[in-house]
Amino acid sequence: MDTDSEPYVHLATLRQLHQSVAQLNSARSLADTLQAVADGVVSGLGFELAAVNLVRQDGDLVVAAISGSQAAEAMMAGRVGSRASWERRLSMGEVWGELRFIPYTDGWVLDEDDVPQWHHTAPAPQFAGEWHPMDRLFAPMYSPDGELIGVISVDKPVDGRRPGPWGCDALQMYAFQSAVAINNSRLRSNMQRALVRLEREQQALRASEESFRQAFEYAPSGMAIAEMGGDERGRLIKTNDALCRLLGRPASMMRRYSFSDLVHPEDVGTLLRTSAEGGRAELRLNRRDGSYIWVSLRNSVVADTADGPRFLLTHVEDIEERKRHELQLAHRASHDSLTGLPNSAELRARLSARLCERPLPAGTSVQDFFDAQAETYAFAAEAFDQPQAALGAFDNHHEHLTAPESDDPSEKGLAVLFCDLDGFKSINDRFGHHCGDAVLIEVARRLAGQVRDNDTVARLGGDEFVVLADGLGAPDAADLALRLRNAIIPPIRVEGRSVRVGASFGIGWAACGMSAEDVLQSADQRMYVEKRSRSKAHRRAG
Repeated sequence: MDTDSEPYVHLATLRQLHQSVAQLNSARSLADTLQAVADGVVSGLGFELAAVNLVRQDGDLVVAAISGSQAAEAMMAGRVGSRASWERRLSMGEVWGELRFIPYTDGWVLDEDDVPQWHHTAPAPQFAGEWHPMDRLFAPMYSPDGELIGVISVDKPVDGRRPGPWGCDALQMYAFQSAVAINNSRLRSNMQRALVRLEREQQALRASEESFRQAFEYAPSGMAIAEMGGDERGRLIKTNDALCRLLGRPASMMRRYSFSDLVHPEDVGTLLRTSAEGGRAELRLNRRDGSYIWVSLRNSVVADTADGPRFLLTHVEDIEERKRHELQLAHRASHDSLTGLPNSAELRARLSARLCERPLPAGTSVQDFFDAQAETYAFAAEAFDQPQAALGAFDNHHEHLTAPESDDPSEKGLAVLFCDLDGFKSINDRFGHHCGDAVLIEVARRLAGQVRDNDTVARLGGDEFVVLADGLGAPDAADLALRLRNAIIPPIRVEGRSVRVGASFGIGWAACGMSAEDVLQSADQRMYVEKRSRSKAHRRAG
């Protein structure tokens, strides 16, 4: 075949076009693909210069690749032309299929715009159809959805002539394949970035999970993960070694329980009131040996995945020592340091808790008083459209106290026995305070040994004691005072010597409408009356 014949030229062009397209598809990165587009124009389509102008995210076009001239590359690479200037060029050019051609006769109006351009030096054409150095030919590249992604600009045809129909078709086909290659390269690039990001996220997740696992397993305090939903709500899924050691149970056994199975019966309400999210509670948990230990529970909710099941992460801190210290402080604040009995403040608190401000009217039984009060507050609740509990003025659970009015054993009340030791001052003066302290300790022990478990024996201060005994009639209270006096009278051995003290008792009665101070003063006055009624010889001892 004649190498100058048109069929041969066409065939050779197709081969070169095929090779150029193959180069496009073998490029590894977007930058390599863009350079391959420019190189393919020069090597396969018969132009000595080609530039690829790529649309940026802001819409302007940047010169991303140049082939055929180092001087043009040095002057144009990386420079930006505005989108408006490019749209003007593409709209004013002659339409050659998908190509746009601007002859030198029209292109002079573009010399001052901001699109980077470079022209080779050559003599003006002498014949029709020759390429002029100021001619411009553009091959737009579009995405599958018709969006402009770039423009290939070419210059200086090898044969010095404007491309014919075959050359235009070849450039147009090449621009289409270039657009496909650029899109594919971008997809690959995005996919690679996504894969790298995913791998980093997975690595971070694995590192986070490992960090959590180590923090969970090796935490010095107890940690547990429990179910939040379903039939096994609250069941412990995982516990760390610290919690297992704290409760004396292996992990396999812990998985059979929930915290509600282990909590002290008195603390069940505290556990149930604890909020699932960010909840805190101090309560007692059962150990394997049957004992209970004070702990602080701190809860937080975690999710396994974005839409996965939620779990309750519980931090369990041993506060047994702190609680013991708090109880000791509370005991010290409410109990006498010498005898261990409740002190004056605790006595008044216990007495005040039994009293209310409403005295029982004379001649009214307790039941009649309750019935009248209930009717009054029920009427008020209805009249003011308020729940009865909201009035707060009447408590059905309050046991109204009255003083027995006779020696009838059926009349019961809260007896208040005020005790003052007789002869104690002489023991203090003769043998010293250490001996007096020993006497007070022994008297306290003897008094506590004569009362019931629910009675109160308190030390007011000095040599004064008070006993609160509920549910007694007047004869019962007198019998109790006698037993207490008889328990105190026997000699007390202190540092090898025997000493004796006596005791005077005044019996008062707590009744609603009185204050705690009123009750104690009444019993105190009765004690002095009783003390004066006995001769000094009968009162002195020691």
